[in-house]
Amino acid sequence: MTLVLVHGNPETEAIWGPLIDELGRDDVVMLSPPGFGAPLPDDFPATYLAYRDWLETELSRIDGPVDLVGHDWGGAHVVNAVMDRPELVRSWATDVIGLFDPEYVWHDMAQVWQTPDEGEQLVETMMSGTAAERAEQLVPLGIPLDIATTIVAAQGPEMGRAILSLYRSAAQPAMAEEGRKLSAAAARPGLALMPTEDPYVGSLELRQRAADRAGARTEVLDGLGHWWMLQDPARSAAALSGFWESLG
Repeated sequence: MTLVLVHGNPETEAIWGPLIDELGRDDVVMLSPPGFGAPLPDDFPATYLAYRDWLETELSRIDGPVDLVGHDWGGAHVVNAVMDRPELVRSWATDVIGLFDPEYVWHDMAQVWQTPDEGEQLVETMMSGTAAERAEQLVPLGIPLDIATTIVAAQGPEMGRAILSLYRSAAQPAMAEEGRKLSAAAARPGLALMPTEDPYVGSLELRQRAADRAGARTEVLDGLGHWWMLQDPARSAAALSGFWESLG
């Protein structure tokens, strides 16, 4: 068995450290999407479909059953890949299932990234200042300083280009259109993680509706926010382990 973890924006694989420690597994593979802690090739378009294809290629190289877990955009890549190639995994888990509901509205920052000129200005602001200053800005969001410091070290022009291309490719109605295929994800057991204090992924009702369409179980993480795996690694590990154990 192999556990594959995929992170999102504007992150690196560092977000998974405390969770991996709690899980105590030695079969973990962390995949960094191009531009997000991994090189961004000049010819990589950085659209949500390009990231889906990238993830499918990476999964096809892994021997044995795969338990796939994604956070933030990594969670969207997971859903997109499983809808398209469910045979690549044994199970899947995501914390952004709500993005695929037809009523989902992108959060304010995403809408800025999706807007020409304004998006470029926001990215420039994000990448400005010293690394220490940028790391300190992540701490109030729920990211410990040591992990925030690792994340900002990987930020730069490549990540900025990836952010703009990715979000603009996914401007509505793109994700709603993808969501029409949610039932295909039911071909493999799925888990929708639902931290109640996450402001970026839609209401609990919206997320539940999308999870039902995907045939996924749900796990409400009461009181946790967008970076649930950092805020309470033990509870996060228990939720995932319980899901895997139920699969036999």
